[in-house]
Amino acid sequence: MSAGFTPGYLKLTSSELADRAQQLAGMLSPCEMCPHKCAVARDKDDRGLCKGGLKAKVSSHNLHFGEEPCLVGRGGSGTIFLAGCNLACIFCQNYPISHLAHGREVSADELAAMMTQLQRNGAENINFVTPTHFSAQIIAAVAVARDNGLRLPLVWNTGGYERLEVIRLLDGIVDIYLPDAKYSDSKLAGELSNASDYVEVNRAALAEMWRQVGPVQMRGAAAERGLLVRHLVLPGRLQSTRGVLGFLAGLDEQRRVAVSVMAQYFPAYRAVDDPTLNRRVTRNEWKQVQAWVDELGISEGYVQER
Repeated sequence: MSAGFTPGYLKLTSSELADRAQQLAGMLSPCEMCPHKCAVARDKDDRGLCKGGLKAKVSSHNLHFGEEPCLVGRGGSGTIFLAGCNLACIFCQNYPISHLAHGREVSADELAAMMTQLQRNGAENINFVTPTHFSAQIIAAVAVARDNGLRLPLVWNTGGYERLEVIRLLDGIVDIYLPDAKYSDSKLAGELSNASDYVEVNRAALAEMWRQVGPVQMRGAAAERGLLVRHLVLPGRLQSTRGVLGFLAGLDEQRRVAVSVMAQYFPAYRAVDDPTLNRRVTRNEWKQVQAWVDELGISEGYVQER
């Protein structure tokens, strides 16, 4: 960790961190943790669209070396994959975790122990994958982990469909935001992810994340703070990609927003049976995306090889 860097949650007092966790827990029943506002009683372990109940549910936790280089560093990203998701993407590449919710329910102490174990194993950060619906449980566990010696930056690795009220409560706790910006077309968002308001919700959330953490800041080989936005290019949906890139290019007038443009799409889950999604992105489509990146002056971040 670079000299002078302190993860945000270490700057809060125990009572401040506990208060944030309590405010988040207050959104669980009736559940308003995400923009769907399913209103289920999660204190009674009822389940909404995300399939999340009272306890956090973890699919796996490990050192991950397949994330962006600034997250992997030398030791790997300490990923904790949460089961379930507040989106219903028909092309989900992690559908056994996100849609089928494979995993094990854990207590705050157990979740905290996963964090400290990853730290002992050399992780560069603690990377919560699909954390939105378990925000309250995660922050409660972070408080326990901090008392047990956790000192790593926290990564909020999300689909980008977030309530502003939740993101604001994470201010000063999360060090690195890693959200998706999936669409710039509301109709497409409704058809493919059951979230017709995704574009407006996502853009407001990204603006708040940028306000909180700003550009990516490095500590040696790994990031310690900042916003990195992911966009997965979908076949045949290039105008939506163009809109996403245009928005991200304008989020900061100095073009400092880091963007990870991903070419790794492959037909998965229900996309296998969709005649418009059951193929990879073509070479010509990818060349067009690369041309837009250059045209818009997006220079921070990553553009995958096709």
